[in-house]
Amino acid sequence: MSDSANTDGTGVARVADVAGLGAAAVDAAGAAGWRRGAGVAGAAIGVVAAGAAVGVAVERLTVGRGVRRKARLALDSMGPYGTLRGRPGRAVAEDGTELYYEVDEVEDASADAPADTQEPLLKRIFGRRTPPPVTVIFSHGYCLGQDSWHFQRAALRGAVRTVFWDQRSHGRSERGRSQLDGSVPVSVDLLGRDLKAVIDAAAPEGPLVLVGHSMGGMTMMALAAQYPGLIAERVVGAAFVSTSSGGLAANTYGLPAAGMSVVRRVLPGVFKVMTAQPELVERGRRATADLFAGLIRRYSFGSREVDPAVTRFAERLLEATPVDIVAEFYRVFAEHDKAQALCAFADRPVVVIGGEKDLMIPSAHSEAIAEVLPGARLVLLPGVGHMAMLEQPEVVSGCLMELLEAAGADAGASREQVPAVRRRV
Repeated sequence: MSDSANTDGTGVARVADVAGLGAAAVDAAGAAGWRRGAGVAGAAIGVVAAGAAVGVAVERLTVGRGVRRKARLALDSMGPYGTLRGRPGRAVAEDGTELYYEVDEVEDASADAPADTQEPLLKRIFGRRTPPPVTVIFSHGYCLGQDSWHFQRAALRGAVRTVFWDQRSHGRSERGRSQLDGSVPVSVDLLGRDLKAVIDAAAPEGPLVLVGHSMGGMTMMALAAQYPGLIAERVVGAAFVSTSSGGLAANTYGLPAAGMSVVRRVLPGVFKVMTAQPELVERGRRATADLFAGLIRRYSFGSREVDPAVTRFAERLLEATPVDIVAEFYRVFAEHDKAQALCAFADRPVVVIGGEKDLMIPSAHSEAIAEVLPGARLVLLPGVGHMAMLEQPEVVSGCLMELLEAAGADAGASREQVPAVRRRV
């Protein structure tokens, strides 16, 4: 496995370098700068996936802005990321919300999947045996969508049946109906029930491997809390990527105490504006594209060596989330507490992956999950930020391959025969 993302954006990277995208520096401001930046940066709070954008200073916003805009357009047109598609389907949530998902069947080793990611992985995961009837279900994070799993989708395509879905109000899924009419606020528990609806529609039978990033991992925990029988009977493996079982209310997002104090003061007003005047905030977000690009890089990735085409891909995913959805969902994370629900995964293969430079959900949260699941394999990635599956795609995909090996053996064994998964740091 490589120590850095190995993508095919070399030519695009040169375009970005010329444009100066790779040189945009985003540094934490001092305490004196927090109050000055709070008004503008506060509106970005959830767009960078958990709300730590207040108070950053972005250098050279007015230098070469037109050139950087052209480079972004070039990256948008040239980047191949997020282009893989599968057989579409729709699950119906308890409130009637339609949840969009796509299925990649084992026999769908499609022409649009890179050829060199298919046959070698088939041999590596299953050797010459017929792949076991396992379905892997991927749940994405806050302000993202199913395409955030692009690299893992390419790596596993044709090797195992996979389901990728967009959480309510994200991606191609419908805006939550009970949130639109104000009858039921969004919650992690509701997302867990949404995942159950997707499972019922896309994988009603057979063993399951659940994979979740950030909010997606919390969704998996909420599923376990409400449907422990489903976990016991059908789930043969799980992967928790850059996620938390609780305690996020105390997170500082890498900010000093003065910065967090400002964040907590401005958040109510920011969310009120984002909810009441989303079009106004959207215009502001578009007008400060360079600011948002810097924020996204800072809070998504731990290294500045990530392919610019990949960072631009992350920007597009986050930009696609309407600001009122950003505000609506951000509120639920402080209340999230599902450490007890993790116990449902205790007797099966589990991998827990965290980035040591994750400012959104620090790696201590991954360690806490592993403490509850002492048989889990804990993988902490040095120098990696929140979007580990984009920053270190080969490492994350490799961990999933090894999990699938264990889950494949588990699928044909009794629960007493489940192979132990060694913990590795």
